[in-house]
Amino acid sequence: MSRQLERPTRMPGALQNAATQWFGPAFGRLHPLLQALHRSGGTLGGQIAVSTGTGLAGHIGRRLARRLGIPVDRAHRGFRVDIVHDAQAMQWRRRFDDGSELVSVFRPVGRYPDGHWLESTGPARMKLGVDLDGGGWRWRLRGVAIGGVPLPLFLFPRTDACKRIEDGGRYRFAVAFSLFPFGELLRYEGALHAVPADTAVNDERVAS
Repeated sequence: MSRQLERPTRMPGALQNAATQWFGPAFGRLHPLLQALHRSGGTLGGQIAVSTGTGLAGHIGRRLARRLGIPVDRAHRGFRVDIVHDAQAMQWRRRFDDGSELVSVFRPVGRYPDGHWLESTGPARMKLGVDLDGGGWRWRLRGVAIGGVPLPLFLFPRTDACKRIEDGGRYRFAVAFSLFPFGELLRYEGALHAVPADTAVNDERVAS
């Protein structure tokens, strides 16, 4: 993994990276604020809501949350994500206010709309397509492998993840996991704001 992906940094003026190259001309269909975020990277922060299902769905959801490093002891909590790009990949480093982290590296394959991304999060690797709608971005799960072993999709929770810019310039996202016949297992979502570069750098120094 490159040094750029090991430590979140902005790359102002980086015109071509994994995201812009993968989308090609379709990159212009994203909202201008999403274009800026995925052209130069950045940090987003704010409050999010975290919930699990009820009954057995809740039990499975809490186990899934522990594996992913998502704290579920409170319904609302602070959250921030650093998004970094280079020519080969993009990294999302999600940090919760209790110190938990969830880091994913996305590597592009092919080009939009027929290509996909490979998201590596711990031992799991997901094959993700992308749908564009109204300036937003929705992931579409196409395949899953655990420890390099492909799994039938029906054995893995269905993932619904989307992001868009809402009125006021906030970055609205939602990630939900569900499994038939139990229903929704786990969800976290929120409306985030851009964190100024100087603040993000100072916070990173304090945390290191």
